[in-house]
Amino acid sequence: MKKVTIKASSDVALVKYWGKKNEALRLPENGSVSLILSGLDTVTTVEFSSELEADEVSIQAEADPQEVGRVVGHLDRVRKMISAPLFAKVVSQNTFPKGTGLSSSGSGFAALTIAATKAAGLELSERELSILARQGSGTACRCVCGGIVEWKDGDTSETSYSESIFSAQHWDLRDVVVVIDEGEKRVSSTEGHTTAQTSPFYQTRLSKIKDKIVTAKAAIAAKNFPQLGELVEAEALEFHSILLTSTPSLIAWLPGTIQVMLGVQELRQAGIPAYFTINTGFNIHVLTLPEYVEQVRERLRKLSLVKQTLVATVGEKPAEIEEHLF
Repeated sequence: MKKVTIKASSDVALVKYWGKKNEALRLPENGSVSLILSGLDTVTTVEFSSELEADEVSIQAEADPQEVGRVVGHLDRVRKMISAPLFAKVVSQNTFPKGTGLSSSGSGFAALTIAATKAAGLELSERELSILARQGSGTACRCVCGGIVEWKDGDTSETSYSESIFSAQHWDLRDVVVVIDEGEKRVSSTEGHTTAQTSPFYQTRLSKIKDKIVTAKAAIAAKNFPQLGELVEAEALEFHSILLTSTPSLIAWLPGTIQVMLGVQELRQAGIPAYFTINTGFNIHVLTLPEYVEQVRERLRKLSLVKQTLVATVGEKPAEIEEHLF
């Protein structure tokens, strides 16, 4: 058994999934397309040891019981795959706030999956890693890939996995991540998935997703930024309409969220191409092109309710690194 450290990037869904066919296996009701984000990264070190009497887990120098339980559960999945199961030490650090709607569980469980399987001496294919990571966090199945990624919904565990559909070099996009708050989001994704079908608009949304994915892929292939941006922004608002109209209603936004949304629309009115998307939290991703990054960042960071801005580029798939966390 060896010590392994993996650096994995978060992602932002351009076409989002919502609702699950199977909660235990985290099979999504619909497919999705996402952008891997270099600059929003998780680094995780894993080592199995015969000297440990229990798993030792530290995330951002903390040991939150709920998070530790999810990690131990995922280690159990890896242990079932090896002949001599051992306890493990896991240390994980993010370069961005966790629990704020920036998909930290995606990069976190992608890094954990790859580090744990390698530390256990397993050599899995990218598809196998995606299927395994999905069981820890749905989003993580996309974060084991690089570039622009499609997650196939599938009806079984074996058919629900992600793959890269465009490389990180295909299109030089930028994501200006606008942080409104670093506190935990009020709406947990797990809670939201279970109530998704209570929205009167949910089935209508599902009926349009396949066509939306086809359109998104065509816009990316053609590098048509206005077409992609308009689709992504409308998709985010449609997605949040499901949250807002579920029972109970799930209101994820903070006042600063709306301030930034309006700010992005003002940028476009000034001739600067920028489009927003939002996950299940209150912080916002603003997509733009490289030559406009500083203008977008400068205008948005001046807004009164914005705490900070981060800039991410299209990321590669996770990589093993030499600098261990312990």
